[in-house]
Amino acid sequence: MPEITYREAIKNAMVEEMRRDERVFLIGEDIGTYGGAFGVSAGMLEEFGPERIVETPISEDAIIGAAAGAAMVGMRPIAEMMFMDFILLALEPLVNQAAKARYMFGGKATVPMVVRMPGGSGTGAAAQHSQSLETILMHIPGIKVVAPSTPYDAKGLLVSSIRDANPICFVEHKLLYKTKGEVPDEEYSIPLGVADIKREGTDITVVASGIMVHKSLEAAETLAEEGISVEVVDPRTLRPLDVDTISKSVKKTGRLLVVHEAVKTAGWAGEVMASVSETPAWDYLDAPMRRLAGKDVPIPYNRELELAAVPQVEDIVEEIRAIVQYRY
Repeated sequence: MPEITYREAIKNAMVEEMRRDERVFLIGEDIGTYGGAFGVSAGMLEEFGPERIVETPISEDAIIGAAAGAAMVGMRPIAEMMFMDFILLALEPLVNQAAKARYMFGGKATVPMVVRMPGGSGTGAAAQHSQSLETILMHIPGIKVVAPSTPYDAKGLLVSSIRDANPICFVEHKLLYKTKGEVPDEEYSIPLGVADIKREGTDITVVASGIMVHKSLEAAETLAEEGISVEVVDPRTLRPLDVDTISKSVKKTGRLLVVHEAVKTAGWAGEVMASVSETPAWDYLDAPMRRLAGKDVPIPYNRELELAAVPQVEDIVEEIRAIVQYRY
């Protein structure tokens, strides 16, 4: 299979779906001539024109409102937030309209829309452009939350998201855009709600998403030299969460660490741990479940402080060592 970047995988998914289905269109700020803040939609205006690559004023509320309305009358919009942080400006149409319309109309209305949002730190974009807000979105019934970690997953999950009949929040970590991976030329999709075991192991399960999958895999390589076998599970979809795959992994390894960049307080690690505690895997734990998350601070601009605010490879290594060495 050819190797392409995460950015190219997302673009390819959008282009292929727009060619396949004339109802699909892209809407957002600077997505046309400029090609998007991170260059994802570069060249799409030339192929699809301004009627399907819809440039908007600087109003996230208008972008999501327009997308929700279009979805309700049969279109399949892809709305781009320039930064994930800006979805906070559009929570009313997303949460009170898009997420609830299908339920309130007894299933007679659907809202098939995707909201793409670059999130996370690592680019020096400071506190208002570096947040990880997945948990806020996971809390809302009616919204699905997707967070791919590889180009292969990004394309396959975006195809499924565009074809889904519900509002999807599609989280793209900014540091992943330049990463490369194998992606088939032929059409494919990945079902939502199905986790993927990125590395098999026997001593501990690490659940991580986005950029933290890569950091966890790097930590696993380091620990393998010490004889510690780490299984890395990528949920890929945070809502719905594949509790079955996670619990089976924990049942096998007897230990669990959840790693995410979002702040620790009320982060989605707590949801994973609570869900595992409600399964038979709870009886197989050989150590307390632990979570490693971002510190409860706004993301700093200073490079060293920015790195200190979120988990790094060495932090994951230390946490795993502590859990594996724990004895009741």
